[in-house]
Amino acid sequence: MTPLRVALAGLGTVGGGVIRLLDANGALIARRAGRPIEIVAVSARDRAKDRGVDITRFAWVDDTTRLAEAEADVVVELVGGSDGPALALARATLGQGKSLVTANKAMLAHHGLALARAAEANGVALKFEAAVAGGVPVIKGLREGAAANAIERVYGILNGTCNFILSTMESEGRDFDEVLAEAQARGFAEADPSFDIDGIDAAHKLAILASLAFGTAPAFAAVETQGIRALRAADIAEAAALGYRVRLLGITEAGSEGLFQRVHPHLVPLAHPLAHVSGATNAVVAEGDFVGRLLFQGAGAGDGPTASAVVADLIDIARGAYGPPFAMPADQLAAPAPADSGARQGRAYIRFIVRDRVGVLAEIAAAMRDAGVSIESLIQRGRAGSGGVLVAIVTHQGPERAVAQALERLRGSASLIEAPLWLHLLG
Repeated sequence: MTPLRVALAGLGTVGGGVIRLLDANGALIARRAGRPIEIVAVSARDRAKDRGVDITRFAWVDDTTRLAEAEADVVVELVGGSDGPALALARATLGQGKSLVTANKAMLAHHGLALARAAEANGVALKFEAAVAGGVPVIKGLREGAAANAIERVYGILNGTCNFILSTMESEGRDFDEVLAEAQARGFAEADPSFDIDGIDAAHKLAILASLAFGTAPAFAAVETQGIRALRAADIAEAAALGYRVRLLGITEAGSEGLFQRVHPHLVPLAHPLAHVSGATNAVVAEGDFVGRLLFQGAGAGDGPTASAVVADLIDIARGAYGPPFAMPADQLAAPAPADSGARQGRAYIRFIVRDRVGVLAEIAAAMRDAGVSIESLIQRGRAGSGGVLVAIVTHQGPERAVAQALERLRGSASLIEAPLWLHLLG
């Protein structure tokens, strides 16, 4: 049988994992794919680096962007980055009539529509199972398994680094900075962790999921994004006392009012399965009108799980299973209008660090009253780490715009030591 010839760009953790997986399970993969899958060419920054795998059996290409010219049927892009060499390689690959497999969520979030059009125009595949949730088959689940359903909502834990930090803060009572340092030491977080802890990585993934779920063009710029930097151990403890756990969630819904996309820390009820997802694990919930609630959960990163997703895409290509990259033809993907989040109804947890003086609670309560926010509970604790007093409010159900107006009324108040923290309650 004629093998599927693969050119591999990027020989880091995942690239090495792809080589090891094909070496270990090559015979099984060939039976499932209907033909062998063979790497024929590779490219990376450093040819001499020891990666624990033998790359001398493959043709070497110095310029990664020229890998599209290799004698291969499909290019696997594991370079990363929304632009630069990764995008140049992707465009060249599809332009030359070769299929592309990528784990690059940033590139897809920014350029996915154009790349999908190029793939469809040239009759080749664009596959990206590894771009969201590592080895968890959520892309295939939405694009194929739930294809007959009108999806009502997709939400979940999309970043393993943040989930490791939050669940460790929860179990050990430690503060954010200390746990982040441990995550970096253990390799769960980069030296510059901004993309993870500021929610950008999760926002890239959410834009892809929204496109698949609702038939819209990826709209990363419209994702409302807040990370976890401002969280304290005290917030985790308050959430636990109220019967919740804090998780960074990406949530997307579509309706007559537009497309809603948000990445934000949430208080998740203990009765919800996402409250029990701990460590560097990803979990995605999709709600369809006929299928009901689907839960996809598993390792969201690492060489094994991510390589597994890459090779699964290669097996699809070997079988001739292409299909539109975003579940429907690119020209049918709607340009989404962002929904007005201020009109959304929900409950909020708001934490203040305030000066210990008379009238502070009255000032906060007056701002909430004047904005039309109904307070369900108000908790005052002792001294916080910055020398102030922690005050936490949980609101009744109401429009988010009212909470925003209340916090705007308190902006610049001499009573506040730092900006308030506003978390949503998952409902």
